[in-house]
Amino acid sequence: MEANEKVAIITGASSGIGKQTALALLKLGYSVVLAARRAELLEQTVKESGVAASKSLAVTTDVSDPDSVKALFAKTKEAFGRLDLLFNNAGVFSPRDPLEDLTFEQWKTVVDINLTGVFLCTQEAFKIMKAQTPMGGRIINNGSISAHAPRPNSAPYTATKHAVTGLTKSTSLDGRKYDIACGQIDIGNAETERTAGNTAGNPQPNGDIVVEATMTSEQAAQAVVHMDSLPLTSNVQFMTIMGTKMPFIGRA
Repeated sequence: MEANEKVAIITGASSGIGKQTALALLKLGYSVVLAARRAELLEQTVKESGVAASKSLAVTTDVSDPDSVKALFAKTKEAFGRLDLLFNNAGVFSPRDPLEDLTFEQWKTVVDINLTGVFLCTQEAFKIMKAQTPMGGRIINNGSISAHAPRPNSAPYTATKHAVTGLTKSTSLDGRKYDIACGQIDIGNAETERTAGNTAGNPQPNGDIVVEATMTSEQAAQAVVHMDSLPLTSNVQFMTIMGTKMPFIGRA
């Protein structure tokens, strides 16, 4: 299927990697549904893209709310008739507090958005993708370097990202019979609005604080675009992309 015929949903599309991925796909001719909680930022992204209004749709969405997720996918099908790509990108960081001091509410918020949200969106994507003609589609989950190795004081975030890896594998397996390919992109230190100005550095396992190498959100977005450029007969199961000098390989 040509890019200008594809329909994509991107969660967490109001900023950072989600925003840059939406802009990249719109530039290629995709019809893109942008989902996030901040409506005004979604609309700004649509305006920034400069594409025809018929190629984009901004939907205010809370991925932790099943009814909100169902509404997102219903609006997508109503507007464009099908779904070819879901980028499960929405996520939140956990507070940098000691594990023993975290509240239940802090734990639950991270789990609800980072893990349950991915499951809810995947479920709705399956329902559309397996019933459409041609059948199938691609789901890409935003894992994180934390799907492999934790930072200090990051238990909720790290636990959800490890769990996303398991969900990616199950989705890849269960989607085969529907021609649904599922892969995961593990992104390290991409510059976003949330990380801009972080000159203090990040804590290391040995207690040091280190200013780490980064890459741009646009570069991470291009990796997502590449994953979806393949035919559905091929799948990037896992991709890790990060600043070349990021202290991940060889962490103390």
